Amino acid sequence: MSETAMELVNVQKTIGNKEIIRGLSFEIYKGEVFGFIGPNGAGKTTTIRMMVGLMGLSDGDVQILGNSIHSDYKAAIQEVGAIVENPEMYPFMTGKQNLMHYARMMPGVTKERIREVIALVGLEKPINDKAGKYSLGMRQRLGIAQALLHEPSVLILDEPTNGLDPAGIREIRRYIRKLAEEENVAVIISSHLLSEIEQMCDRIGLIKNGEMIAIQDVDATTAETTTVGVEIEAAPVNQAAEVLNKEYGINATINNERLSLHVERETIPKVVQTLVGYNVQIYQVTMVKSTLEDKFFDLIGENTIE
Repeated sequence: MSETAMELVNVQKTIGNKEIIRGLSFEIYKGEVFGFIGPNGAGKTTTIRMMVGLMGLSDGDVQILGNSIHSDYKAAIQEVGAIVENPEMYPFMTGKQNLMHYARMMPGVTKERIREVIALVGLEKPINDKAGKYSLGMRQRLGIAQALLHEPSVLILDEPTNGLDPAGIREIRRYIRKLAEEENVAVIISSHLLSEIEQMCDRIGLIKNGEMIAIQDVDATTAETTTVGVEIEAAPVNQAAEVLNKEYGINATINNERLSLHVERETIPKVVQTLVGYNVQIYQVTMVKSTLEDKFFDLIGENTIE
């Protein structure tokens, strides 16, 4: 069992008469990347702000390595590094000068630690260039380095790939995985890019209307269903659709001479044999992997994401 880095215990937030967060309880483990997703207004940003101490809780608790943000705020919060919005840097300073400036605000950060985080995020070459000349991806990496200076157990990143090009996104994804696997840091990522969450995270939590409606392993997002998506290229396609409806009660959709349907995986050979038996020509059979996006919309039932 992995060690718990952060635990939310019945966290609630009420503003005025409106209940924003309704009893969130979940754990995040050391060495994992946890994706936090939800539709607009779900309470994702509010929860993150409470996690990092930028907003008070109406009820419940956040515990970081067993320390409560209520009873031992200083001990709890010193285990957290975060980029809640875009990292702010002094553009007239070099990357290294920025890190040294922030290091002076935190006790115990050595020059050796500064060198370590520079190497960890791969900024050895441009670290002596002025931060104002950095690309967006380099600024994100410098921000992550800054958040890691005090060796936190938990790193919280709000939209870490926002505004990056595909190369920059891949870069940040690689460093985040490296942090979790090599530094044993618990990384919490809020993002609206579901494809990135799917590639980057070990588990995801889906929040809706201030409540956590699902937490599961990313690899298991499709495992719990016994049916699979299948596309069959067949001719005549209309006859094929009629056969499937007659023999199996399957209502397949037709798109560009292809049938799209959901069946039990074990049924696929039988379906193909049946179609061939009715003199339908089969040119291709493709299994379609269900994505995190599919799962998200199944659970949320909306088309907007925060």
